[in-house]
Amino acid sequence: MSEYINLTLQNIDSEHLCCAISDKKHEAGVLNKKDWLKDRIKEGHVFRKLNAKGKIFIEYAPLDKAWVPIEGENYMYIYCLWVAGSFKNNGYGKELLEYAINDAKSKGKSGICTISSKKKKPFISEKSFFLKYGFEVVDTVEDYELLALSFDTSIPKFRDSVRCGKVDSKDLTIYYSSQCPFTLNCVKEAKEYMIENNINIVFNEVNTLEKAKSVPCIFNNWAVFKDGKFLSNTLLNKNSIDKLYK
Repeated sequence: MSEYINLTLQNIDSEHLCCAISDKKHEAGVLNKKDWLKDRIKEGHVFRKLNAKGKIFIEYAPLDKAWVPIEGENYMYIYCLWVAGSFKNNGYGKELLEYAINDAKSKGKSGICTISSKKKKPFISEKSFFLKYGFEVVDTVEDYELLALSFDTSIPKFRDSVRCGKVDSKDLTIYYSSQCPFTLNCVKEAKEYMIENNINIVFNEVNTLEKAKSVPCIFNNWAVFKDGKFLSNTLLNKNSIDKLYK
């Protein structure tokens, strides 16, 4: 078995967050995420990573405390499972997922779930990988799917607010949270673009569990609306915003 580390209140300040290890533009986002995690760890949030300098980790939490618009009795929710670069094809994804599944079972949970999509999308779990371990599609909203591995017969579902997929503003609208260390810099670049091009962008920070549970779209840490309609969960920078407008 490979050597893994679970982040705790005792080691979080000294450990890296895998997904944003050495990129200086995300340093503030990493600190933001660590502050967010310190509160979440107390709620049962798990961040488990390989003891190596790379992007090999899984992050999950009790569904009732997870900052996603999903509901279900006694479930766990997987925010992210990421194995990147030269670490692929070494069984790390399998080990991390099996750890989460066994952890959920040991805590008497009814199952474990995650957001995926019909076709591969950035920043969304890869459907085919989870299907190998018995996960099934239990709910769908347009191109997005909720995958669940039930240990009894219960299943989770997207909250009704997700099915709306609309906001009142016609301006580009961004929902974001501190759950991902990349979002802070994306917001910074979006605000710079707004000022440089004299346009209006609406920013909605999802900074409480209640807000996260009632977001009017699919949400894992980021969501974009254009012309009042949900566009995607893909993170934006200046270049991608410029493409949207052109």
